[in-house]
Amino acid sequence: MTIELKMLLYSTILLLVLLVFQVLAEIIQNGVGWALGARDEEPEVGGYAGRFERAFYNMLETFPAFAALVLMVEATESWTSLTAMGAQLYFWGRVFYVPAYVTGIPLVRTLIWAVSFIGMCLMAWVLVGVATGAVTGAAA
Repeated sequence: MTIELKMLLYSTILLLVLLVFQVLAEIIQNGVGWALGARDEEPEVGGYAGRFERAFYNMLETFPAFAALVLMVEATESWTSLTAMGAQLYFWGRVFYVPAYVTGIPLVRTLIWAVSFIGMCLMAWVLVGVATGAVTGAAA
């Protein structure tokens, strides 16, 4: 399994773990009755529960693009040190983003988010090279 696919696997697991933490935080804030009910009325989610929710949705915004980039790298056999580094930057950026967001560290949180975004840009850069013919497959 390539580094890129491993990072996609680990990112998927991270997304699932984040979902569990987000749900648990909302249950702690709103009670088990709310979690088991119809939830016709959404209570305001704040504090740690709100931060977990926003961190979860933030990852949902970037995860499809990351997954697409990894799958394109795999399909075109365009594995390079840049795509491997990009995938790792994305994953580790997301790992560190969650605690930075949940603890409410504004500037650090944004810088960590930028690291994960740069990771995706590195992967996209290689793929653009492949798509334009400037670089071919694994020779990138």
